[in-house]
Amino acid sequence: MTVERAVRVLAGTFVLLSVALGYWVSPYWFLFTAFVGLNLFQSGFTNMCPAMAIFRKLGLPDASGAKSNPPASSTRAVAK
Repeated sequence: MTVERAVRVLAGTFVLLSVALGYWVSPYWFLFTAFVGLNLFQSGFTNMCPAMAIFRKLGLPDASGAKSNPPASSTRAVAK
């Protein structure tokens, strides 16, 4: 499983769980559904999600096959 797929599974689980809790327990759980939706919305533009960082630390590979983003110090310097 890749990081991107794990994020989708986690988000889908949170949405289904919070909708069920909002229906059967308290309507305030719908705020959590909105939070998940807003987080997915912003990650679509920024490609940054806290869950992605956690899944990368757990060792899940990115969709490209790389384990994680390379550190900034390992990038090549541009010659002047």
